Amino acid sequence: MHPQRRNRAQLAYLFASVILLAGLCSASPLYALSSANIPLDSPIYAYLEKLAGFGLITSDIRGIRPFSKAEAARLMLEAEKNLAKNGNTAPSFAGDLVARIRELLPRESALRSQPETKPELIDYNQIASVRLRYVYQNGVPRSYERQVHDPGGDGVFGIGSGLRPTTPGAVSQQHGSEGTPLAENNSGTVYRKGHNAELRWAGEAYISDKVAGLVEPAVVFSTDKSTAKVTLNRGYVKIGGGALELEGGKDENWLGLGNRGAITLTNNAENFTQVKLSSPEPFEVGWLSWLGAMKYTVIGSRFDKTTVSGKERQPWFYAVKLSTKPTENLEIGLNIGHQQGGPGVKNSIGDTLRGIFGGTGADNSNGMAGFEIRYRIPWLRNIELYGEFSGEDSATFWPIVESYLAGFYIPRLTDEGRDDLRFEFFQGNQILYTNDTFPQGYIYRGMPIGHSQGGATQDFFVRYSHWFGVRSNLAFEYIYTNRGMASRVPGQAIERKNAGRISWDLPLFETVDTKLLYGIERINNLNLVDGVYRTNQLATIEFRYNY
Repeated sequence: MHPQRRNRAQLAYLFASVILLAGLCSASPLYALSSANIPLDSPIYAYLEKLAGFGLITSDIRGIRPFSKAEAARLMLEAEKNLAKNGNTAPSFAGDLVARIRELLPRESALRSQPETKPELIDYNQIASVRLRYVYQNGVPRSYERQVHDPGGDGVFGIGSGLRPTTPGAVSQQHGSEGTPLAENNSGTVYRKGHNAELRWAGEAYISDKVAGLVEPAVVFSTDKSTAKVTLNRGYVKIGGGALELEGGKDENWLGLGNRGAITLTNNAENFTQVKLSSPEPFEVGWLSWLGAMKYTVIGSRFDKTTVSGKERQPWFYAVKLSTKPTENLEIGLNIGHQQGGPGVKNSIGDTLRGIFGGTGADNSNGMAGFEIRYRIPWLRNIELYGEFSGEDSATFWPIVESYLAGFYIPRLTDEGRDDLRFEFFQGNQILYTNDTFPQGYIYRGMPIGHSQGGATQDFFVRYSHWFGVRSNLAFEYIYTNRGMASRVPGQAIERKNAGRISWDLPLFETVDTKLLYGIERINNLNLVDGVYRTNQLATIEFRYNY
């Protein structure tokens, strides 16, 4: 990292901070129903997207996930209300989606429908959800350990130059690993070569409608060295709801509009222990009515102690996200992710303040900031266009060292709405997720906490799916990824990956669903080494109860 690089998009940070404070002080009242969060790989998210595609949901804010069960129930009731208004104009498939969500969220649906109903003082469910997965993995994960050329001289939005000094011959170091080939965004779970089995089960407890708690242990067994690992995948306590909720514990997060990835924060790496202040449901502030409905989250955590290149570091981490809907078809978001302080760096008051509000290479921080936008086109079958722009640094207040994510989602290729198509593109800057102050980079336990493909990467993703029924979905995916199209140093080749996956969700019993998945990929010049080729394969069988 060049000494003159700045580590913050100050304007975005200050704007988000002001809005968050305004929201906490003057948010419109909501029924604050405390509830557990929905796992990020739950089909409930796809159900809600389909209902929005039918025009039955317009108040959804997608840039902050996971959704609480109370928020999903609120959206379901919105769809149910609009479905009743539309009479017989909506296809029966939409009604089936509403009914399925109600089945999966009985407590929250009931309390949302009748908020005056007093829930029991103490309520619990020892087996709230279960996911059992068998995985056969025949592959070698790609290593992200590589040097990249960092020429400097950046402009803004690819225009101009000179906002960062030109440094011919300078290099930065990328770190991390992809974990398991063809199984990204899985809370850091790594499947070994051969046969694997994973069991996750969640138990929930509630104190009236004000406090919610969840515990979700996970057991992963692998025939490779006959190893078994028991971890706590999620476990937290939440107080409040509506416009103000406090959560403490271990949980997954996703800050961004992307489906395959997001630049700032995803569940690609292992979930980390955190304290989170957020609004699980949208709220409005009267004197800021021009911003429309808003949601926010503020996350604080601390990463593990690491030693890289002789530098010991254990930074604090925080992320801030604000999403607004000025109109029912437009969503705008501001993202911030930040590492700061800890052993081995300056921790004076001045250094800390410079790190928070944006300083120079002399501060004790590393981070990124950016904005995103999603627009739904109602007259074109509610097609959605979305994009994210993120800067690793800033000059004056313009984010530079740019990375991009963009895509579109067509929820209704036909009137019936049983076919959908998504395309998504990601371009990570050559020094995305790298840093000199924290040499490990934007990494947690060996994996990027942002986009699963890491920095210095281009990634293309296409997904088509057909719904035979609410619980029966057949999907085809194609992925093309390259590393080294730019920023190569001498001795590196261009790595190209072509991958395909097919999956089928099916009902097995009344309360149990199954998912079959097969994926295969061909990598040319593995890890940017010329002439090294690899074919990876992945097969899974999954059983889900109330998931």
